[in-house]
Amino acid sequence: MSQPEILETLASLRARVRAWRAAGETVALVPTMGALHAGHISLVQLAKSRASRVLVSIFVNPTQFAPNEDFSKYPRTFDADKEKLAQAAADAIYAPQPAEMYPPGFSTTVSLTGPAAAGLEDRFRPTHFAGVATVVSKLHIQAMPDIAIYGEKDFQQLAVIRQMTRDLDLPIEVLGGETIREADGLALSSRNVYLDAAQREAAPLLNATMHESAARIRAGEASEIVMAEGRAKIAAAGFALDYLELRDAISLGAPDIALDKPLRMLVAAKIGVTRLIDNIAV
Repeated sequence: MSQPEILETLASLRARVRAWRAAGETVALVPTMGALHAGHISLVQLAKSRASRVLVSIFVNPTQFAPNEDFSKYPRTFDADKEKLAQAAADAIYAPQPAEMYPPGFSTTVSLTGPAAAGLEDRFRPTHFAGVATVVSKLHIQAMPDIAIYGEKDFQQLAVIRQMTRDLDLPIEVLGGETIREADGLALSSRNVYLDAAQREAAPLLNATMHESAARIRAGEASEIVMAEGRAKIAAAGFALDYLELRDAISLGAPDIALDKPLRMLVAAKIGVTRLIDNIAV
């Protein structure tokens, strides 16, 4: 089992990608913040099926954390991550330090509307997507891959990145990887480790409620009534609900069920100290 090459600087990243290009190889980028689990590895496997070379970035991005969020506590498990990526046969890891991504004097950010202002995560984390878009645009420009792959679990983030990539005319295909779940339906997340036993037992209710609500809407029940009842069920189970919403799957705007366009149901709720997010197609 060969170890992935570790690239810590922009110069080394570009030299490696340039060598791959010179050999006629295609490149897929899988951006991560580390603390890798099976969901991340599924993205690496998707990348391997679509490109000659797979580059995984590991960077805990400080600009997407608000002052009251868990940047300092975010799990950093680089050695374990490296072994998982070796087993998955990733070709290289880009692991820059914050000063490499944001050198002294750095003063540019990406301004967003559209899916980034849909009234979902942005209502509760108003600075989050500006930080995400800035680091992702840098990663896309630094590596300039043929394909970049993101998990569908962070569905609003995926929509924001797709919109930004189109708007900035970056010649990169943005793909979404299917959410990987535990047997009881809980979406894999690095934050699941913070759930105690009782919270872990309750957590799958979010996904179950979405599936129940989606089935009722597909059967023709009024979406406003179904969604209101779903919100009540989640709150009654002890969650602090941020949102349970039915949205257009592309724009994340209000859905028009009569148009038969793709729809997405999205949820965010806190149980104990842990905030969980999830979504499904409707």
